[in-house]
Amino acid sequence: MNISSNLNANSLANTKKSNPIKPLYTQKLTKDEVKEIKEQIVQNSNAFTFNSTNIQVVIFQTKDDFLSDYEEFQNFLSEIGYSGKPIAELSQDEAAELVSEDGFFGIKQTSERIANFVINGANGDEKLLRAGREGMLEGFKQAEQMWGGELPEISQKTMKAATEMVDKAMTDLGFSIIDESV
Repeated sequence: MNISSNLNANSLANTKKSNPIKPLYTQKLTKDEVKEIKEQIVQNSNAFTFNSTNIQVVIFQTKDDFLSDYEEFQNFLSEIGYSGKPIAELSQDEAAELVSEDGFFGIKQTSERIANFVINGANGDEKLLRAGREGMLEGFKQAEQMWGGELPEISQKTMKAATEMVDKAMTDLGFSIIDESV
């Protein structure tokens, strides 16, 4: 089984090689299938969080650093719904507006995208919520390592808000935010 928010030729090819999705709710998943789904959710949450946090960081980098990853960056932007002016062409004021409180890459909208990716991907399943939360936090740690230390305040606040939203969803579903299976 292959779970991904990004559908491209490579992911479609990988999907054909993996186990088929069980089309009926009456078909039970094996323990191996559940484990595989959990691992994929951790990986996808990790990548989504890393990329979302990285956008906030990239906006503060120099133009030369930014241009080296421009194509990959533009692809990710369109995948998450950004259709504005190309980032490399933004003025300083336009970039500041994007990361402002109500901006597309501001704390509110970015944390909502991250949290909703985890919450919607888990579909109310406690183990998948935990796996997604774990992947989200791991993606944030990787972004810090790439940055070379603590991320800018906007990224710190974004991660805190996203984590709080996932924790609230878990609590609303009747799950403890403390993993009692450990």
